[in-house]
Amino acid sequence: MSFDQAMQIANRDERFMATVYAMNTLLIHKGIYTQGEFEQLFAEWIGKEENKKSRNEQRASVRFCEA
Repeated sequence: MSFDQAMQIANRDERFMATVYAMNTLLIHKGIYTQGEFEQLFAEWIGKEENKKSRNEQRASVRFCEA
């Protein structure tokens, strides 16, 4: 499949996921970072996002109780 064909059949989310996949694969193969480093940073980012969600949920709960 060509790049142009792939762009035509993929939706916006699929194009974004394919871009991230291609960039990470290229960076790993070029030795910019290792699979382990990628996994560590990935898990770190998810952890931070989960903490943000938790804090936001706690704030919303406190505001609801105060109302």
